[in-house]
Amino acid sequence: MTSSSKSKTVAASDKPAFIVRNSPIHGRGVFATRNIPADTLLIEYEGERISDKEAAKRHGSDPENPYHTFFFSLESGKMIDGGVDGSDARWINHACEPNCEAREEKKRVYIYTLRDIKRGEEFNYDYGLVVDERQTKALKKAYECRCGAASCRHTMLAPKVRKSAKKPGKKKDQKD
Repeated sequence: MTSSSKSKTVAASDKPAFIVRNSPIHGRGVFATRNIPADTLLIEYEGERISDKEAAKRHGSDPENPYHTFFFSLESGKMIDGGVDGSDARWINHACEPNCEAREEKKRVYIYTLRDIKRGEEFNYDYGLVVDERQTKALKKAYECRCGAASCRHTMLAPKVRKSAKKPGKKKDQKD
């Protein structure tokens, strides 16, 4: 694993470490059933492995909520569709001030805690969604964030990367 060897995994016990139930943030959510320390591996994000082309075909297939998917992009360009054979990780909601993070390790995605989690607390991570189209007000609304954090950016879309202004001076290949 790419994280330090100090990472913990949710220990097996009679009581599961989390439960899926209705969330005040959005739809379903995943909640801790006991205290969980920081840097603990909670769960793998599982589902059908598909191409970007197949994901584009599936996107918007729910007429009631065309922007809702369970897709997770991998560095390889493949996608995990958590809506098909997915784990409970697909129910973890987005938050602008997350208590968990997703880490890709050997073409698999795992959810780790960023800090100590208290019993009853909802797990969340920053989706940082990237779209090719222009981030219009309507698009941001379609991907609305409801986390309620003080620093909420009001969208699950990743912040736009600002291009730095060109500095005057020599071109890279220019000689003195």
